[in-house]
Amino acid sequence: MSFFLVFVAIVLAGGLAWFAVDVGRAASGRRGGTAAPAPRGLEEPPTGLAPVYLPEYPNPEDVDAVRFALAFRGYRMDQVDEVLARLRDRIGVQAALIHALSEQLKSVKESRGDD
Repeated sequence: MSFFLVFVAIVLAGGLAWFAVDVGRAASGRRGGTAAPAPRGLEEPPTGLAPVYLPEYPNPEDVDAVRFALAFRGYRMDQVDEVLARLRDRIGVQAALIHALSEQLKSVKESRGDD
């Protein structure tokens, strides 16, 4: 008796699955013998993409022009990391230069007696 109940449950589950697939096809307009290609949403991104470069002295227009290749879950992390590292280094150099020039200007003002 229990095998019969398991068999009935499997047949019912299969019938429900068949019905759900049929309703899904009808909702998307693909009923009958028209076979549409499967969606290509979860495939691996191409690996031979060109790297993203910034000039040695980037300006805001260069940063605005940066575009990253799309990957499975967003942008290619290696490209984003490279650009952010270069921007970080360049901003650090500029910050150090600004600090050094500010100190130099301050010392020149002090030696001249300007306030």
